[in-house]
Amino acid sequence: MLTKTPTDTVAATAPQPIIAGPPELEAGGVLTVDLAAVAMNWRALMQRSVPADCAAVIKADAYGCGLEPVAVELARAGCRTFFVANIAEARRLRAVAPEAVIYVLNGIAPGSAELFAAIDARPVIGDIAEFVEWDAFRRASGWQGGAALHFDTGMNRLGLSVDEAPALAARVKVPDHGISLVMSHLACADTKEHPLNNRQIESFRQLRYMFRGVTASLANSSGIFLGPAAQCDMVRPGAALFGINPTPGAQNLMEPTVTLKGRILQIRPVERGESVGYGATWTASRPSRIAIVSVGYGDGYFRVTGNFPAGKKGAAIPAQAVVANKRCPLVGRISMDLIALDITAVTEGAVRRGDYATLIGDGISVDEFATWCGTIGYEVLTNLGHRYHRVWLR
Repeated sequence: MLTKTPTDTVAATAPQPIIAGPPELEAGGVLTVDLAAVAMNWRALMQRSVPADCAAVIKADAYGCGLEPVAVELARAGCRTFFVANIAEARRLRAVAPEAVIYVLNGIAPGSAELFAAIDARPVIGDIAEFVEWDAFRRASGWQGGAALHFDTGMNRLGLSVDEAPALAARVKVPDHGISLVMSHLACADTKEHPLNNRQIESFRQLRYMFRGVTASLANSSGIFLGPAAQCDMVRPGAALFGINPTPGAQNLMEPTVTLKGRILQIRPVERGESVGYGATWTASRPSRIAIVSVGYGDGYFRVTGNFPAGKKGAAIPAQAVVANKRCPLVGRISMDLIALDITAVTEGAVRRGDYATLIGDGISVDEFATWCGTIGYEVLTNLGHRYHRVWLR
C-alpha cells in the first residue's frame, strides 16, 4: 500500500490554478493573474478604510482580469458587496456569488426592472425617470429589492442633481423605502490637491445629512487615500485591486497582480543599416540580434507603442520587455500578431526560440507599460485580448 508523504498531502490539498483560453502551445502568450495578490490588495484597502465597509468594483470583466475567479477570491477574502457596470455582468457575478450584494452602476434601461428582480441585483439610479420606473415596478410586483441613488457632485457624467435630493430624501421616511445606498463619484481623486475634491466631499457631506441612516459611499480607489472625509460608510476600490497605482506620483502600495509573457518565435541577425518592420521606421545602428515575439495589437499590445517616423504619433518613451532578466527595447512598428525586440545586449545563447519575453511583470508594472502606450493602466488591462493562454493563481 502507498503512503502519502507530507509533501504529497500539501500538493494534493493546495489550490490548483484555474486555466482558460487556448492551450499554452496553441497561444502566442500567457496572461497570469495572481488572485492572492488581488485579495491582498483588497485587504490592504479595507484596513486603510476602517470603520468603513470595503466593496469591490469588478466591472469590465474585473478590469480584464476575469470576473468569475476574481469575485470568488474576493468573496473568500470577506468582500460582501460588488459593483458591476451592467445587468449582464451582474448575472455572471450572481452565478458565482449567490450571497453577494450586487450594484449595477449603469442603472435601469427602460423596461429592464424585472431583470434586476430575477437575480436580486440593485440598480444605481442616476435619473428621475429611472427612479419612477424602479418605484413603479416595486409597487406593482411586490419586489422588496433595494437600489442606490447616485448624485452628481461635480463629475457631470451620470447622477441625479443635488437639487433633486430633498424631494428624494423624503422617501427614506416611508417604511420599506428600498433605498439602500446613496453615492457619488470623485472626478479628480488621483490628484490629491485638486480643489474639486474638497468641493465634492463637502457637497456629499450635505447629501449624507439629508439621507442620514442610509449607507453613503463616495471614495473610489484613489479616494480612499483622501482620508476619512471621503471614505464615509463604504469605499469602492476598483483599479487598485489589480495593482494600478491609486496615488500617481507616489509609491504604489498595491501588489502587482498581472504578468504577460509572449513567446519568442525567432531570433534573427540584422546588419547595421538594415530596418525592421512595416514602414522601415527603425534602422539598426550596429549589428543586432532581434527577437520576434508572437504578441501584437490583436492581443491588446497597443500599436502606438511602436516606432513611427519623426513627426508622427508614437510612444513618448521607448517600450521595453524583459528577456533573460535583461530589459530590451522594442523596435519597429507593432504588427497585429508580432512585435520585435532588440536583444543584442543579452548574452548570446541565453535565450532561444520558444522562450518567453515578459511584457508586463518582472519589474515592468501595468502603469509603466501604460506610460509607453500614452494611456492609463485601466485601458491596458481591459484591452488584453482573449487569445492568450490564461492562468489564475490561487
